[in-house]
Amino acid sequence: MAQDKEIRENPDLIVSDIIRDFMLHSPENTLNKESGEPAWDEPLIGFSRGDDPLYQEFKDDIGDFLWTPPEIFRKTFSMEPAHLTVISWILPQTELSKEDNRKSKTYPAERWLRSRLFGEQANLALARHTVQRLDEAGIRAVAPELSPLWQWQTSERYGYASNWSNRHAAYAAGLGTFSLCDGLITPKGKAMRCGSVVAEINIEATPRPYNDHRAWCLFYSHNGKCGKCIPRCPVGALSKDGHDKLKCRNYLFDVIADYSKERYGIASYGCGLCQTGVPCESRVPLPGAV
Repeated sequence: MAQDKEIRENPDLIVSDIIRDFMLHSPENTLNKESGEPAWDEPLIGFSRGDDPLYQEFKDDIGDFLWTPPEIFRKTFSMEPAHLTVISWILPQTELSKEDNRKSKTYPAERWLRSRLFGEQANLALARHTVQRLDEAGIRAVAPELSPLWQWQTSERYGYASNWSNRHAAYAAGLGTFSLCDGLITPKGKAMRCGSVVAEINIEATPRPYNDHRAWCLFYSHNGKCGKCIPRCPVGALSKDGHDKLKCRNYLFDVIADYSKERYGIASYGCGLCQTGVPCESRVPLPGAV
């Protein structure tokens, strides 16, 4: 009960502690190797307001199927929310996973494949845990990605999409900006996964240290002088025009999935070659990096 009171009195600090403590101590944070090696490094955490006009802008840009925070809340609880906060986190890849994948040219490293499978299971477990802890404190919350209403959609402008984007929520929460390959460049770099929870709680928004959705990508911010991710793609899904999502998706599901099963005996389809071996792998890159 004491911690439940603290959540309401110091929600940003307590929610951040819930997320960090889970990733530090939960056995879910694992690559499922005998060594017990964790899948993720210490998370980054940020908050955005549920009524931030950015969410309507995302919807207008991507497609009417994209949920705003109030929409997924109403669909879940059949009621109008009071104050809504979107809780976002970044789970950075470990140095070992990045080092292995950096050396890869055609197929992803085993650690990376394991992080995409077992690490993503940990990411979803973190979302469930966060919702549960908030519920125990009498705070309604939903992880949109875990909603039975969540599904893949088709955007007229961008192709494959879904009802909710963890990356866009992270962008709204000041945690990163988009790159040429569509990945999110965060203060811990682009080699990461992200997650989010929408909660009926009043938390001050994290300031956004940027004014443009591509501000931290050197290709866009410095007149095409980077593009280091382009040759990292083994199937040419990246170019100066951006990310060919269909070509990328076909490689993941038609090639990488079979490779993962045959080579390592796990059903994973992660690649991440464009997230490693690039200036934005582990940090916001400086112009001198290219």
